[in-house]
Amino acid sequence: MNDKKRCLQAAEELHQRFEFRYIRPEEGDQAAQIEQICFPPNEACTEKMMKDRAAAAPEMFLVAADRKQGVLAGFLCGLATDESRFRDEFFYDNTLYQPEGKNVILLGLDVLPEYRGQGLARELMHVYLQKEKERGRKVAVLTCLADKIPMYEKMGFTGHGLSKSTWGGVPWYEMSYVLND
Repeated sequence: MNDKKRCLQAAEELHQRFEFRYIRPEEGDQAAQIEQICFPPNEACTEKMMKDRAAAAPEMFLVAADRKQGVLAGFLCGLATDESRFRDEFFYDNTLYQPEGKNVILLGLDVLPEYRGQGLARELMHVYLQKEKERGRKVAVLTCLADKIPMYEKMGFTGHGLSKSTWGGVPWYEMSYVLND
């Protein structure tokens, strides 16, 4: 079986096991708990920030819900904007959200440890980027730690070096993905 067929089969299996959909109002708590598990305290968004983000822009907050367990296994969230560079204020200032913005700033890709290594992060990203492409967005921008750069490169992102972000007091690298020219 070639790589493309293998990837399509893996994606199909993930869609059978997980429901990929936008967050529901009552799931803000779960998302906040996942964030606390996936990131160290200095990097994680607070419970209030996560709940506010889910409430302010649920259509920008894609979750993977385990169909059998009835819980969130992971999520990818962002905010639409006309800005093209990442800044830390996107993490906590939901007033920067522009529903018709031409770009999307990706704020968090979180997958619980027990669901890692199965391609779930990759599929969350694939589904999310496809939805944003269909909305006509131009570019997706994210920041990541140095050890995550190869993962995002495999997802099609291009690196731009050190970001201006100082979130959590650690160095972040900015990357982007062209959705529409």
